[in-house]
Amino acid sequence: MTISIDLSHQHIVITGAARGIGAAIAQLLATADANLTLVGRNKEALHAMASDLPGHGRKFVQSVDIADLQQVKKGFSEAIQAIGPIHVLVNNAGQAKSSSIDQTSPDLWNQMLAVNLTGTFNCIHAAIPSLRTTGSALNPSRIINIASTSGLQGYAHVSAYTAAKHGVVGLTRSLALELARNHITVNAVCPGYTETAIAAQAIEDIVRNTDKTAQQAFSLLTRRNPQQRMIRPEEVASCVLWLCQAESRSINGQAIAVDGGESAG
Repeated sequence: MTISIDLSHQHIVITGAARGIGAAIAQLLATADANLTLVGRNKEALHAMASDLPGHGRKFVQSVDIADLQQVKKGFSEAIQAIGPIHVLVNNAGQAKSSSIDQTSPDLWNQMLAVNLTGTFNCIHAAIPSLRTTGSALNPSRIINIASTSGLQGYAHVSAYTAAKHGVVGLTRSLALELARNHITVNAVCPGYTETAIAAQAIEDIVRNTDKTAQQAFSLLTRRNPQQRMIRPEEVASCVLWLCQAESRSINGQAIAVDGGESAG
């Protein structure tokens, strides 16, 4: 049986859309004819991404530093002018750097919070007025925060990133309660280690800071997953697509792990 999903009347904003999980989300939502605003810092990469997307929906590109609230507000305002009110916000942009707590400088700490947590807040803050106008009881507006299993449990040597992602999950749960009567659902998707540049950087960091080889570093990252593998970006995108559908309107305030069962232990 073929299930056809139509998002042609939806304006969906995706941050960090040029690569990795964000690109996979954009690709999948485009096949459902969603109208997409692709947000990131590399405008050329975003335009290249937009030109290659399938579907009949409109595509709009915005180069924005999500850690700067004024940039975010300006960018979202222009996106609304170009495509219309926002129905779904996917907060995907993020950054991870590993370091022991002794070597975690205040600059590194602040950078992890600025990109992963404050950036998520900034995008929500800018999108809320529009989201309040588009939701209904039968089909709420959505805020979907791409967090991490680091928002559900602890990992050594990534304390700043883990603290930020725990913050994203806490923000998700609080806003789910606060915004429910505005016909807005708020959920977090929490991938385990995923085949992205962030995971590749984590492997490089392990090799640089230890005596392990790249293969040993890869095994170290995957051993906590009962399936003994990394997650594919497309698997995370499928969860986002599910949350965008009207039938998922009762899913609210959840931190959904996409991790092969890692967080179940």
